[in-house]
Amino acid sequence: MYAGSLVALVTPMQPTGGIDYDAWSRLLEFHLANGTSGIVVAGSTGESASVRDAELAELLKRARRVIGRRALLVANTGTSDTAGSCERAREFSRAEFDVDALLVATPAYVRPTQEGLFRHFSAIAESSRVPVLLYNVPGRTAVDMLPVTVARLSRVPKIAGIKEAVGETARVRELVANSAAGFSVLSGDDLTAREVIGAGAGGVISVTANVAPRGMADMVAAAVRGDRAGATQIDQRLVALHRNLFVESNPIPVKWALARMGLINGALRLPLTELSPQFHAIVTESLFAAGISVTPQMAVNS
Repeated sequence: MYAGSLVALVTPMQPTGGIDYDAWSRLLEFHLANGTSGIVVAGSTGESASVRDAELAELLKRARRVIGRRALLVANTGTSDTAGSCERAREFSRAEFDVDALLVATPAYVRPTQEGLFRHFSAIAESSRVPVLLYNVPGRTAVDMLPVTVARLSRVPKIAGIKEAVGETARVRELVANSAAGFSVLSGDDLTAREVIGAGAGGVISVTANVAPRGMADMVAAAVRGDRAGATQIDQRLVALHRNLFVESNPIPVKWALARMGLINGALRLPLTELSPQFHAIVTESLFAAGISVTPQMAVNS
């Protein structure tokens, strides 16, 4: 069920600080028209640290109205506190939000043990009414959930899969081999997504898909069906984006790129700031390499 090219969607903001819900609807339609199989709402790319619960609730309700059943809807709900994460799991898994899964990252900053991670996620799964997708991203959280812990968690009711941002084929093979039947493994690293799909992952939760949804959807589909040459050919056009959408902290570059494409205005919430001028050319060149057109005047005047 959890497979294909899912997008870790940005949260469009107004320059005054509010959420731009008109742009939100445009982004959702853009992804539906270009093959995205799932929408992850208010993940790290969606500025989860600054999106309040009431705003997340509204984003989810509007997303379901727009996408219907044409794509999966996933809510990012984890915190660094188990009790708080359980409360959010109970809240955002309610029927009124109609989400297909919750995405829950390993607790940032506190650096729990592997046993602590097991108990943390087990408690969240017990609190949720919908399936839970684990998210292992040690580069952001400073804790690495090891495959042996994931294998244990894959056998906990309601834990349905993992977004694995450690882009190593050996790790993905271990996850696929040792996890319970039906457990979904998704890449959380665009640069290695094609390779880890070849190692058994079923898809990706992608930053690049924000600006190149059709390319990512086509690349993932080719990789899943075993068309290595086709997947490689598509991925070669996207590799500059995979790298250069991280020249500064995500989502700074990707929001700048989406603004150049005319889809959002590019506003962020502090402490995030606009893309530094020395990176404008390299991000623009990466868009061109992927066959994505930008508004020339905006690219010049930015």
